Amino acid sequence: MRSSKPRVLFLCTGNSARSQMAEGYLRHAAADRFEPLSAGIELKGLNPLAIEALQEIRD
Repeated sequence: MRSSKPRVLFLCTGNSARSQMAEGYLRHAAADRFEPLSAGIELKGLNPLAIEALQEIRD
C-alpha cells in the first residue's frame, strides 16, 4: 500500500553525498509529513562521510 505522504526526490548525478544528506535530513526533520528519497544516474552506494555528517547533526 502506498503512503499518503507526498514523496520528495533528491536527485544528483552520483547520489554519493548531497542527495543522501538531503534525504536523511528531511527524514529526520519531517518524516511524519514526507516520504524522502534520493537517487542518482550512477549507483555509488552509501557514503560513509554523509552518514557521519548526519550523525553529527542528530547528536
